[in-house]
Order: sequence, then C-alpha cells, then structure tokens
Amino acid sequence: MPKKVNPLRQLPASPEEYGNIRLCLDELIQKKNVSINQLSFRTEMQRSQLRNYRDNKIQRLDIDILLRLCYVLECDLSDLIKYTPPEKC
Repeated sequence: MPKKVNPLRQLPASPEEYGNIRLCLDELIQKKNVSINQLSFRTEMQRSQLRNYRDNKIQRLDIDILLRLCYVLECDLSDLIKYTPPEKC
C-alpha cells in the first residue's frame, strides 16, 4: 500500500526560503502621480512610515495601513502586495 503524503508542508530552515513578499507602493505612487507628501496627508500617516513601506523596509504589515493605502490609492490589495514563491532547485 502506498504511503500517504501529508498535504501540509514543513517550513524550510530559514525564512529566506519561504519566498518573498514585496510592496509595490512605489509603482502605485508613480502610476497615480501622487507624492509622498500628498499620500501622507490623505492617509494620515507620517512620511517616514510611508517611505519605509515604499522602500520595503518593514517587518510586519499593519492591516489598518494597508486598508488606508488601498482606499486612498483606489487599488486592490493584490496591486499593493506581491508574493514571489521560492525558486525550485
């Protein structure tokens, strides 16, 4: 009798092997022709915080911030966040 395969995978040894999540805020800002100052005002966020999101220098995503960005930029969450799976060896 063949061995059943567990549908749940084990996590790799390091987080770098999970794949990559990237925020596309810079592309959306350019596409919508909005400055960081304007976005800061409209989202009621600090410019430094927006720069960290734009430059992908954040460790944890905040749902409230993502909602604000999607609302103000009139985009879907899938326009803002991109997941790249790990490369297969």
